Formats: sequence, C-alpha cells, structure tokens
Amino acid sequence: MAITLTKRAAEEVKSIMNAQALDPKTFVRTIIVGGGCSGMQYSLGFDTEYNPLIDARYESDGVAVVAEKKFALFLDGAKIDFLDTPTAKGFSIENPKFPAGVGCAGCGH
Repeated sequence: MAITLTKRAAEEVKSIMNAQALDPKTFVRTIIVGGGCSGMQYSLGFDTEYNPLIDARYESDGVAVVAEKKFALFLDGAKIDFLDTPTAKGFSIENPKFPAGVGCAGCGH
C-alpha cells in the first residue's frame, strides 16, 4: 500500500504549487506530529529535500508524497483529501490504521 491523495486533493496541491511557482521537484511531506486520546495528528508541507535512505516516496495522481520511513508504517493506507464545504476547508487525512478518536489505551474510547 501507500499514502494516496484523492483527485480533489491532488488538484489542490497542483494549484498551490502552480500559484506559488514552486520547483517542479517539490513534493508533499507528511509527518506525524503527535497522538494520544484524540488519535494521530498530522502535518503536511511542501519540501524538496528527499533522502532515499530515510524517506519513502509515493506517487498519487501526479503528485509526489513523501514520509520518513519511521512514519510510513503508520501512514500506510492513509488517504489525503481536500475538503471545501460550508463547515470545513482544508486538507484532511483518513488513516484506517488509526481512526479519529482512537488514541491511547485507557482513555475510555
């Protein structure tokens, strides 16, 4: 498996990259910044520094997505989407291995 982007998310990434005139080698870096009772927390950003010794690289709908190998195991199967609704706008990550709200043991979930 891999980390994938929905078509809508890939289009938004391409639009941002184009609007900011980013280097064509730019990719989306995905990291895990925390976890706990409310589940995993993620961060997405643009990057150009890829190291095959520590990074895993995926291609999804014409967009490169990179995660450090130490995070890749936890992100395998995750899907990045872009929401634009009256109540939410931005990127979201659906991770079947760590659904939202499923965090630490003993939290009462």
